[in-house]
Amino acid sequence: MSEPTPRRLGATLTDSGVEFIVASKHAKRIELCLFDAEGDKEIARLPLTRDGDEHRLFVTDAKEGTRYGFRAHGSYDPDQGLWFDPSKLLVDPYAKEIDRPFHYDPRLGTFGEDTQDLVPKTIVSRDIPVKPAKPLFKPGGLIYEIAVKPFTMLHPDVPAEKRGTLAALTHRAVIAHLKRLHVDAVELMPITAWIDERHLPPLGLTNGWGYNPIAFMALDPRLAPGGVKELRETVAALHAEGIAVILDLVFNHTGESDRHGSTLSLRGLDNPIYVRHDPNQPGVLINDTGTGNTVACDQPATRQLIIDSLRHFVLHAGVDGFRFDLATVLGRTAKGFDPESLTLRSLFADDVLQDRIMIAEPWDIGPGGYQLGNFPAPFLEWNDRARDDLRCFWRGDHNKIGDIATILGGSSSAFGRDGRTQTRSINFLAAHDGFTLMDIVSYAHKHNEANGENNRDGHNENFSWNNGVEGKTDDPVIRGKRRIDIEALLSTLFATRGTIMLTAGDEGGRTQRGNNNAYCQDNDITWMDWTTLDEELIGHTAWLASLRRRFAAFSGMEFFNGKGDVLWFSAKGTAMTVPDWETPGASMLGMAIETEDRDSGKMTRLAVLLNRANEEQHVKLPASGKTGWSLLNPKETATVQDEITVPARSVCFLIEN
Repeated sequence: MSEPTPRRLGATLTDSGVEFIVASKHAKRIELCLFDAEGDKEIARLPLTRDGDEHRLFVTDAKEGTRYGFRAHGSYDPDQGLWFDPSKLLVDPYAKEIDRPFHYDPRLGTFGEDTQDLVPKTIVSRDIPVKPAKPLFKPGGLIYEIAVKPFTMLHPDVPAEKRGTLAALTHRAVIAHLKRLHVDAVELMPITAWIDERHLPPLGLTNGWGYNPIAFMALDPRLAPGGVKELRETVAALHAEGIAVILDLVFNHTGESDRHGSTLSLRGLDNPIYVRHDPNQPGVLINDTGTGNTVACDQPATRQLIIDSLRHFVLHAGVDGFRFDLATVLGRTAKGFDPESLTLRSLFADDVLQDRIMIAEPWDIGPGGYQLGNFPAPFLEWNDRARDDLRCFWRGDHNKIGDIATILGGSSSAFGRDGRTQTRSINFLAAHDGFTLMDIVSYAHKHNEANGENNRDGHNENFSWNNGVEGKTDDPVIRGKRRIDIEALLSTLFATRGTIMLTAGDEGGRTQRGNNNAYCQDNDITWMDWTTLDEELIGHTAWLASLRRRFAAFSGMEFFNGKGDVLWFSAKGTAMTVPDWETPGASMLGMAIETEDRDSGKMTRLAVLLNRANEEQHVKLPASGKTGWSLLNPKETATVQDEITVPARSVCFLIEN
């Protein structure tokens, strides 16, 4: 059965049938397994025809909704990196829809055990294109990181049947919250199909974050029961409100894990061309990710799979961009990380992807894995140094005040090398991985006991503090101190130059009870309790977001040049000198910047005063070329003379009159 069709990997639907193409260099033969409408009973098993490193078959009268999988024949020799086992039903790497979620079972990794009853079936789907549009998001805006299920599972206004799904993000109450915070883009933690790590089921735990993928394009039915149509409609609804959508994707490893893991897709189709191995020991999987395997992103078949996955989400859902987990893996070759690797360059050479927002988590755990500032432009990069330095500053560590000024100015130390004039930093205080913002000021130590690993997992150093008592407290004084610290942290973040990111719930004091590795807590530890969010803190965050939108300098991407665009000053109102910058433990920093006031359309000067001391400080303001300064705060403005008292552990904003 054959018919000329476009040569696209996966299942291509035509008027007369479906062409199936799968890549495998080392398989001796591959079979297509067709199933009934429920995906339970196999109704046909057909051999594919080899065409170089591709295997293809055209099935007449196959149609939309057909359920299928593959079986691959070849050598089973893990010592040589080969896992061919025809007893394993394999998911198409180009699957765009699957009929059920993945669930771990030991049989998935046992040679000779048939897994047809365990493995989701791929569903032949029809591609529905969206109207091309430029990304809504521009660097310098506010990104709001969302774990889809935890974000809405407890939302009182969202209908029960929609809670925990992509569709819940379109509810008017959810959108109202995003607009209140002036969110420019939501960054959705992984929504593609994943599987639990094998140690979780015996502990009664499940992976709630999704950073353990099997299919790179197929959405997980638990989050998107409506498939790509649900994503497309969600993107459209958010776009209608001026909110962009960024997908957090995992191309660095697969949930097939280490040598003892499951055979579900890439491993069974051709492990050597998809996964990185030790060149001297073919049976040893390189583990640059800490998950047991590393995707070989420099291999042609893998590179094409990555590019095609990204194109799919743009062409058929209209997403604005992507964040890449452990992105250093994307640029790895046999010689290590290469910022000019063909895979990285291919992202921006593609006609569909070249204008998309691309965000790198610029590290992995392999040799030379930390690459902050080394990704090619226009990649934006998560800036963990800024995260840690800002935490240390407000904790009271004796770091140099100059480090904080560098962060406020866009982190030129990381992104200004080789004469570059623009920042690519994404500044953040907390992300999904680690403490929540509330837990940063509530716990000096991690508390991951619920994860079943005797608190061994997760980072040990969180640069956090506990305000006199570890964890939750009913003491109003301690709660007040924590709110003050969170407001100061948020104020500092929103005053940084470049792009900023806020994790959902941090604007309202969400806690994970000290768990800094809550990926396996698909329960009320991670589910956001909307009824307990701190309304005063949300109001403060919303005000900061409005301030950031009002004054253009904050979202600027150019580094300060020091030629009239910024003045760094001390409590005496005088310009900072070298000794001031080098003084460890300094507690006050002033920044006066030239900026457009978008409310008036005129240029003005804005002053930002940071006081991390435990007592108020009297600060002399820079000389004004106008009539003086006015204090900005969420409730009112107040005219001040040439001095101001800055409360303990606070950030003040002033505008020149």
